[in-house]
Amino acid sequence: MRYSSWLIGVKHRASLRNGPKPAAHWDCGQRGHRAEAKINNPEHIIHIWKRGYKTIKKIGEGTFSEVLKTQSLKDGKFYACKTMKQTINSLEQANNLREVQAMKRLSPHANIIQLHELIFDKESGTVHLICELMEMNIYEFILGRHTPLPDHTVKNYMYQLCKSLEHMHSCGIFHRDVKPENILIKQNVLKLGDFGSCRSVYSKPPHTEYISTRWYRAPECLLTDGYYSLKMDIWSVGCVFFEIMNLNPLFPGANELDQVTKIHDVLGTPDQSLLQKFKKSKAMHFNFPPKKGTGISRLIPNCPAPALSLLYQMLAYDPNERISAETALRHTYFREARLAEKNGEPFLRASGAIDGEESGGTHSSMDHICRPSKLGKQLRGRHARQTPLTSHNMKHVAEPVIKRNITHYCTALPKINMVAPRPQIPYHSSTLPAFTVTHRGTLPALTSKKCQSLLTKPRDESPHAALKTYCVPPLDRKHRGY
Repeated sequence: MRYSSWLIGVKHRASLRNGPKPAAHWDCGQRGHRAEAKINNPEHIIHIWKRGYKTIKKIGEGTFSEVLKTQSLKDGKFYACKTMKQTINSLEQANNLREVQAMKRLSPHANIIQLHELIFDKESGTVHLICELMEMNIYEFILGRHTPLPDHTVKNYMYQLCKSLEHMHSCGIFHRDVKPENILIKQNVLKLGDFGSCRSVYSKPPHTEYISTRWYRAPECLLTDGYYSLKMDIWSVGCVFFEIMNLNPLFPGANELDQVTKIHDVLGTPDQSLLQKFKKSKAMHFNFPPKKGTGISRLIPNCPAPALSLLYQMLAYDPNERISAETALRHTYFREARLAEKNGEPFLRASGAIDGEESGGTHSSMDHICRPSKLGKQLRGRHARQTPLTSHNMKHVAEPVIKRNITHYCTALPKINMVAPRPQIPYHSSTLPAFTVTHRGTLPALTSKKCQSLLTKPRDESPHAALKTYCVPPLDRKHRGY
């Protein structure tokens, strides 16, 4: 037994020594900077290796967890391993973690990150969540772009994001931290991840005050002592919606007060009745001078009218007037996406994006996304907890000019299988026998007429060609009538 343990330890050390060398240390001050980072605790690598996973590199770290790209030694598939920094005492306690419970309850869903396996290290009390690996998050997707995304691409991602929230809310969970870093994409598929801040919709307020990232925090989270509900997720989705279209954040507040000020600069100061409702649950008294907002339409002048309508309904100041995820899916803006889903075909293919190439000039492949030469944006109002379950070995090139999204229609109608009657030998109408009918009242007399075929000739012939004429053949008498 001692010799076997010693031999396993030698293999572990050899695999670590021969493995890929991580590069620079992860810098949380640079938002979205995907440089390879050193793995702080090599013991985690050894424990994961014992459970059948090989560590490739570190792809993210936050306040509460770090994310490693791993490969299964069984089937060779790649996964994202999210290692919790919180110490757990037992496997039962690990299974009762809020994030684990949420992922199990929400699974399976096409727009929710799937939990593949939970690994618990009893000696160190560390929990590893093996999840599916995505290519990148929305923030990295739009980072450094100089041209806006095509409308059908924005519509496709927003439709899937609303579907993920509708599924969450129907399961009795709201996310509380929807932001571009937690929205993961892989080609044309979008999935919502990072459920460490989620909460049950049936839990009674007050909730945690300083939840969600500041730039995407709803007014009720800013102005109350934790009296908010699932509608806060819709506000965050509205902020993400604007950021995908405009490529810039809507309310980049430097602090809590500046965040409220930026909201009022765009949407205007709400009515006093609404502010009084917020004041009932706030120990601090606040008074905002009346201000008329500039409006969202001035910030995105080329935004389609249906998208602008949905955006205003998502960013309603009063949470009671804010649209729900279920109602948002029925909005006019998503009509084409609903029709494509009903017909069982991908929305981007129905919109003209075929074989991984979008008609608007952008490519769904991550190798054709514009990347800046320097990634030096500061965090500015965002939490340091960034744990996207993504890989980051993608290169980016400049993107061509956007073309109009022209809907393609079928050029020909489907053929109808119809057998034409064979030409018959004409007979004289005088050969037809007499046919008498006994009926009440009077019926019009039967006269023999020539029948004309209603079938048209093939496409290469003129539609005005003469029609074939046929005559009715005589009826042969049988032993029981005609």
